[in-house]
Amino acid sequence: MPRRLPRRLTLLTAAVTALALTAGCGAEVRQPERAASADGYPVTIDNCGQKVTYDRAPSRVVAYDIGIIETMFALGLRDRLAGYVLGKDHDPADSPWKEDFAKAHRLGADRPSKELVLEAKADFVYAGWNYGFREGSGLTPQDLEQVGVRSYVLTESCRNGVSERSRGIVPPLEALYTDLRNLGKIFGVSDKAEELVRRYQEQVASVEASTPKDRPRPKVFVYDSGTDKPFTTGRFAAAHEIITRAGGDHVFTDLRDSWVQVGWESVVQANPDIIIINDYGGQTPAEKQAFLESYPPLANVNAVKNKRFFTLPYAALVEGPRNPAAIGSFAEYLRGLPG
Repeated sequence: MPRRLPRRLTLLTAAVTALALTAGCGAEVRQPERAASADGYPVTIDNCGQKVTYDRAPSRVVAYDIGIIETMFALGLRDRLAGYVLGKDHDPADSPWKEDFAKAHRLGADRPSKELVLEAKADFVYAGWNYGFREGSGLTPQDLEQVGVRSYVLTESCRNGVSERSRGIVPPLEALYTDLRNLGKIFGVSDKAEELVRRYQEQVASVEASTPKDRPRPKVFVYDSGTDKPFTTGRFAAAHEIITRAGGDHVFTDLRDSWVQVGWESVVQANPDIIIINDYGGQTPAEKQAFLESYPPLANVNAVKNKRFFTLPYAALVEGPRNPAAIGSFAEYLRGLPG
């Protein structure tokens, strides 16, 4: 039977052996990499068709636009914000996350800039094409990468190649769920992200299950703004899912874009039964409705003749955590219409 060595000698021998093995392997093992791996980093996600790798969870985030900011709040990431930028047309006091808005730092009421991001000492920017990122503005993911700031592009805003400015690559709710899951991985809160996705999926499924199947689906047009030409939504904007999941037919479902300008002739030809008014911009919903009712080409459109207008806030019509509730509220409105 071999003689047992003293415990201290055994530990010393093991340590020397481990050191020798490490040296023999060229000291390839680095402690920081082991710690990162244990924490789940680096992580690689697909963002607008590009594989992007993040070595650590961002800690100083600049977020732009209300749906994006509310997504951060819904994921419980207020403490990761260096601050947010939100246009003056948005009132955070109306948000379900108004307490988070009150505790977070508002960096400005205009579009973000690279200078603002650097002044905030940000290490991450969450925005989208035409939701903060613009070619030639100095604030694109590529511009930020050059100064060591990582970023993430809102999936609703992903360019799709249909035209120079067209956006959207997946159905709007899929875009929301994709961003929740990607952000969950990037920030190390995947459990919270999956919880939100399950809750929203169940919420939408409940609405669809309660939608009458034996009544015609009304045709719906979304009016954002514009007098000479209306600004509206295509199939890749959140409004498309709000309409179709609630039991309506979106008149511009064939437009492979998110937000887009069309002609009044196409609206008249579509003859919508209902007009959803986007509560946003320099006009109130009442002022927008008054214009629609007074605009001669629309006089014989069903929605105008029957005064069927429904208002939703901007934050519900762009990608964000208010989308599922908006589906429910529009479905309730449709159920209340005469058969």
